[in-house]
Amino acid sequence: MKNNFFKAAAVQASPVFLDKKRTVEKACHLINEASKKGAKLVVFPESYIPCYPDWVWLIPSGKGSMHSELYSEFVENSVSIPDDSVSKLCRAAKKAKVNVVMGMSERNSESSNSSLYNTLLYIDSDGNILGKHRKLVPTGGERLVWAMGNGSTLEAYDTDTGKIGGLICWENYMLLARNAMYSYGTQVYVAPTWDKGESWLTALKHIANEGGLFVIGCCMVLRKKEIPDKYKFRDLYASEKDWISTGESVIVNPGGKIIAGPLSKEEGILIADIDLSDIRRSKWQLDTSGHYSRPDVFKFTVNKNPYPNIESSS
Repeated sequence: MKNNFFKAAAVQASPVFLDKKRTVEKACHLINEASKKGAKLVVFPESYIPCYPDWVWLIPSGKGSMHSELYSEFVENSVSIPDDSVSKLCRAAKKAKVNVVMGMSERNSESSNSSLYNTLLYIDSDGNILGKHRKLVPTGGERLVWAMGNGSTLEAYDTDTGKIGGLICWENYMLLARNAMYSYGTQVYVAPTWDKGESWLTALKHIANEGGLFVIGCCMVLRKKEIPDKYKFRDLYASEKDWISTGESVIVNPGGKIIAGPLSKEEGILIADIDLSDIRRSKWQLDTSGHYSRPDVFKFTVNKNPYPNIESSS
């Protein structure tokens, strides 16, 4: 049964850098902590497990040996869906009775098991996997580690906290991807990210107002000292740099007003009260996937073919 009133949480935390096992353990603890605060929906940052690969913005592309060594470790600590790490997350969600959206780096276990996707995993409050979304376009340097997703994972999911869907970081600037989320009837739109700053917060407020829905923008925090000494790319940061990522997570209501956050330069769990009837009220004059959509003028389609690398013939 869907609850019209509930609490949602944006978890702003640092991972245990490039350590899948310990980051999953921390995530399970944070799921429990968010539940104790009354949350029924818990959202984690982009690529929380095992970390965001910030080295792609620092190491010159010609430094192949540095990239390949880091990539190998990134693959080793990335998640297959399902695997033991996912099972632990599902058990944590079930025990806490919360819906979870987890950002992770995912192996292509259906094929070579050595390419990666920037993925959101959706888990319901019974501990079941609802589905996953693979980022359609890795941005800039991200293309050095992540492959492109396809339309087969562009979806929104019914839960006891409404219909949940979302996009990752700069996917949110893809207006047709946003339109798909609106057209699927998304009520709580998640936007895990590595981005921050005034222009990003303005974009999230615009999406909430444009789509007439709640938006949860969730970013991790990370300090230079949390990157172990053995990773030599750390020396490429300015000597005086402390914060690699300051977070600035927010929760926004359907009117485009920030109702929790932004939280900056600290770990924390943002909590906001969600009233799904606010969505209906916001769509009285503007419903971009309803009376404002004009399907007689504009045609919109989503190609949901999965395009597997290998198919078996009978």
